[in-house]
Amino acid sequence: MKKKIWIWNHYATDMFDNKGGRHYWFADNLIKKGYDVTVFCANTYHNKQDVIRINEKKYKKSSVNNISFVFVKTTKYKGNGLDRIKNMFTFYKNLIYVAKKFIKEKDRPDVILASSVHPLTLVAGIKIAKKYKIPCICEVRDLWPESLVAYGLLKRNSLITKLLYRAEKWIYINADSIIMTWEGGKDYIIDKGWDNQIDISKITHISNGLDLNAFDRNSQKYVVSDSDLDSTKHKKVLYTGSIRKVNNLGIILNVAKLIKANGINDIKFIIYGSGEEKEALEERCKKKNIENVIFKGYVEKKFIPSILKKADINILHNTSTSLDKYGQSQNKLFEYLAAGRCIVQTYKTNYSICEINNCGINASEQTENEITNAIIKAYKNDDIRSEMGKNARKTAYEYDFNKLTEKLISVIENVSI
Repeated sequence: MKKKIWIWNHYATDMFDNKGGRHYWFADNLIKKGYDVTVFCANTYHNKQDVIRINEKKYKKSSVNNISFVFVKTTKYKGNGLDRIKNMFTFYKNLIYVAKKFIKEKDRPDVILASSVHPLTLVAGIKIAKKYKIPCICEVRDLWPESLVAYGLLKRNSLITKLLYRAEKWIYINADSIIMTWEGGKDYIIDKGWDNQIDISKITHISNGLDLNAFDRNSQKYVVSDSDLDSTKHKKVLYTGSIRKVNNLGIILNVAKLIKANGINDIKFIIYGSGEEKEALEERCKKKNIENVIFKGYVEKKFIPSILKKADINILHNTSTSLDKYGQSQNKLFEYLAAGRCIVQTYKTNYSICEINNCGINASEQTENEITNAIIKAYKNDDIRSEMGKNARKTAYEYDFNKLTEKLISVIENVSI
């Protein structure tokens, strides 16, 4: 038997139900290669009020497809207020309790992989690792507080932001190894001026990705029948994902108006997803007579592959921020690649997967005119779209979790205290 690995991810609860996701796929591939893997997550779901029922204990064990899960008892929450913060601290506290209990009962790991989004999971991993002399790999999938500053949720020079930066730096210093999901992770450390205290050689880039076989199976098994999707009378520009203020889909409505103003009547923007901005955007379409945008609402994730494959262009869009300089690793990007369709990206990033692999067209900046120009360029040339679609599919193989797991194994086998 190879090493016993504990993977800690507060929000892996959905992965148990969906039988997919970063740490589900890592665990699945590690187990196939002989590793013993357990995923620790909260008993609450993100953005859902459902919970995994736990009685008198602080945890519950279960498994799916030979992957062991431990659900750690946490408090319920709704939204992003104080209840969510309480949920994070409860998970942190109870995760440490459960880890100590398991180790006391001789269920000790060889390596802990502690993964963000929020940093308390990483802090818990480091604390347990140091107490019991276990190597800890800290996986950073979201820069806290940098992402909160970039999206205007925190002021850079506020006291709480400064404290969060200090905590972030402490994590990087004390982690035995660091995984970052964007290629420019080392650039971030250097930009912060921390490279004189943090050994950047212990940072490894392992991108997000997908299970390509599962994507293809779902694209055949779960097919959405929809007159707009199936129509050959217009070119279909698809967006899938959240519809929140941070996603800034209002600019896409402006682009749709500009395209119509350019005399192009056979493009339809088809938007799948939900969020607090959806109703307001739909109402705006009615008031402004934006008839080339259609909102389809929420669909289960298993239907996304078949939807994306029916596109002519898949549009990769989010609010452009200062984080773009460090690269990109949105989960939807890899689904777009796997769909084998031309991608229009509405913002520039360093280490751009689309540009490097000629998978699509990047708007030179995130303005209505530049996004419109990028879409029209793709729209007018069937050969360009076809070539970029083929390149996208080819690139998807590089981000299959079979390959990504090999990178993780290299980190696991080389990490030391």
